[in-house]
Parts: sequence; structure tokens; C-alpha cells
Amino acid sequence: MSDTSGGNRLDRRKARTRSALIDAACQLLATPKGTEASISDITDLADVGLGSFYNHFTSKSELFDAAIAEMLELHGRLFDETTAGLADPAEVFAAGVRMSVRLSATHPRVAKTISQVGFQYLDSADGLAPRAYRDLAEATESGRLDIDDLAAALSYTAGSLLGCLHMLARDPSIDADSAADHLAASLLRMFGLTKEEATEVSTRTLVQPTLY
Repeated sequence: MSDTSGGNRLDRRKARTRSALIDAACQLLATPKGTEASISDITDLADVGLGSFYNHFTSKSELFDAAIAEMLELHGRLFDETTAGLADPAEVFAAGVRMSVRLSATHPRVAKTISQVGFQYLDSADGLAPRAYRDLAEATESGRLDIDDLAAALSYTAGSLLGCLHMLARDPSIDADSAADHLAASLLRMFGLTKEEATEVSTRTLVQPTLY
């Protein structure tokens, strides 16, 4: 029988190096440098040799694409954890918005990644965008919300969310919880709920995700 332990060790080492590079890119996305960081910035932060970078990625943009995908996938899992068990489609939508705004305090790396991605987020297969579209569609089909154009509604949601995250990043003194609840209520009112209903739905107990 051949000894595969050496190969397994090599595979694990490669996986650790790749993970370190992606983690470094994720960290840099949350800094002013963002995607303008150099490859040497990335490898220094990852504590790996410069040559190791090209064993895993062909370019800096490929690495940042992987880092962004990881952050968006984490956002999607946070959304799923927050909304698990909710029956009211309006509450599901509101909870996703509220959780996403609160990322500025609970998961700043994810929040800053969303801000970096900007409106490209609308085309992502991960994160809030596809889930919000699904939930808006379900809320409309059930008669809970009144939406004529789902694509436009998703754009309004994304624009409002990006604006709110930008506001919180510029002024950390703003209470993220209050901003999150207010944004969710405003969107629900735009989509057909009364002020009283929207406020009630947007102030229900929100499950705090445990993923990090």
C-alpha cells in the first residue's frame, strides 16, 4: 500500500495557504485600500511568500473575487439563520433588511464588502439580493405586500441598504438598530403596509445570528 500521508499534508498546506490569502483579502476589503491593495500587501498580511500567491490565483482580481464571494456567502448564511422559522413573508423581508444594516456593528467586514461591491450586489447569486427577491415575490403572491415590479423593488431595497451602510460608516454614533428598524419599516410602507403595520413588523424580536 502506498503512503499518501505526504500528499495529504501537502494538500492541507495548500488549503491553509489559500485560506490565508482569502482571509487577508477579506481583511483588506474592510480597509480604505480595499481592492487597490497590492499583492505584496496581501501576502504580507497572509504571512506567505510572494511566490505562493501564484500557486493559487492568477491575478489579484481573481483573489478579490474569491474573497467577495466568501463574504457574500456568509451574508446569505446569516440571513438564513436570522429568518429561520419566520412565517410572515413581510417579516422575513424586514428581518433580512434589519440584519443587513446591523452588520455594520456585528459583522463589519461583511458590511464593508457589501459597500465595496455596490450595485454589482444585485447581480450576485449569493447574499441578500436573491433572497430578498424571493421573499418579495412570496409576499406579493400571498397578498401581504403590494408590488408591481419586483426587479424595481429589489433595486430600491439595495439602494436603500447601501445608503444606510454608508451613513453608518461615516457616522458611527448613529444607532444601527434604530436605523435598521426604520429602514425596514420605510420599505414595508413603500410596498403596501400601513405605517402601524410596518412599524410593528419591523420591531419584532430579531434573532441574532451566531455565525462569524
